Amino acid sequence: MCDYSLHAVATRPAQVGETLITTTFRGTSTRGFASEREPAVAVCMLPGTELAFAEDVKYDNRWIWTRTTDWRVGKFNQIEPEVSDRHHDAIEFPDGSHVLVTQLCEGQRATVLQLPVVQTDGERAPKVKEAPPATSIVTG
Repeated sequence: MCDYSLHAVATRPAQVGETLITTTFRGTSTRGFASEREPAVAVCMLPGTELAFAEDVKYDNRWIWTRTTDWRVGKFNQIEPEVSDRHHDAIEFPDGSHVLVTQLCEGQRATVLQLPVVQTDGERAPKVKEAPPATSIVTG
């Protein structure tokens, strides 16, 4: 997925193993991911795409102060996709916190670790439920 505000920007899907860089796309005020080889092409991800950042993730609210998380791994997700005309693309961190992709500081590198499993009809596969823990019976 790519945020609504990137409708005028060329896009392509993410690929496992590629390194992306956070950037602001020309003609928009939206930040997103691009390849260094194709800086004008937004790289779009499905919810569940796993990323590893080269450093702790830095973000801002377009104000003076920049914040840094304690995380270098995250999962692409969306926040409130049912609400129109706002940014939805976000990175979800292991503690459950989110940062909108458009708030990521420019120039950060992230490697695509894994894409979500997709069924042949284009729908995301349901999550596999973990098996209940095995119980052992010890007899004397």
